[in-house]
Amino acid sequence: MSSIHGDALSLLLFRLHSGRLLGINLLKVQEIIPCPALTKLPSRHPHVRGVATLRGAALTVIDLAKAIGERGVSASNDGCLIVTELSRSRQGLHVQQVERIVQCYTRDVRPPPAGSGNKAFITGVTQIDGKIVQILDIEKVLHELAPADLDEQEEQVLSDSQLALLKGRRVLVVDDSHVALHQSMITLRKLELDCHMVRSAASALEFLQAQHDAGLPIEVLVSDIEMPEMDGYDLVRTLRKKPDIGQIYVLLHTSLDSTMNTEKANAVGANDVLTKFSTVDLSLALAKAFASL
Repeated sequence: MSSIHGDALSLLLFRLHSGRLLGINLLKVQEIIPCPALTKLPSRHPHVRGVATLRGAALTVIDLAKAIGERGVSASNDGCLIVTELSRSRQGLHVQQVERIVQCYTRDVRPPPAGSGNKAFITGVTQIDGKIVQILDIEKVLHELAPADLDEQEEQVLSDSQLALLKGRRVLVVDDSHVALHQSMITLRKLELDCHMVRSAASALEFLQAQHDAGLPIEVLVSDIEMPEMDGYDLVRTLRKKPDIGQIYVLLHTSLDSTMNTEKANAVGANDVLTKFSTVDLSLALAKAFASL
């Protein structure tokens, strides 16, 4: 794939009961099934419709319309479930109907409109056949339902020598998701790293160059893969062509299963790839990064 066009992105288009058209990255979709019978849990979150059993395993079913601030569906089991797997969890999104799969390029995905605010639940917008398609920020939906436990392991994960190696070292985190940036920064600050954050690949390139020119080079870049306009793969490709900042250690941090991305991450020149979000795994990956420098 030529980096002139950016990376190809497959989107599954679907509609909510209001008729609103949304897209979700096909890599996050495991399967699509008719809405099965649901078991209602008495203490469930108001956005959770219930629990389904899928091949012997429990599956939490989210009323997606309600979760993103629209009127939820009635109690009937019309519509279908988009079964998604990301950030180490699996869930069903209840929607009215799935339309089709389309292809676009990340360069054609624009960030959400400036005034959309934190409650928009979209990570970008693109045009398909002249229609505006909003791309769902599924990570934000899941975070609102069950905020990540950032104290998942309070005991010291890294050795004293590893912690000493990290203290004060310079890291840049790039992610278009407020939620993911916040989670990463909490972990990095606990490790006493000198950490900085930006919201786009273009901003990351600008910041890395400016810091290098000021004699304060960033040593490790932690980058999301899925970002509008320029994704993490294209960011690494662009970086590796730059003689002054091109040797930086890059850790790609993705909500998709990292094993799916390892080959492509290696091909573009990333040093490591990690599935979001585990405080322990991110700490260990950073220790590995700095030990290699």
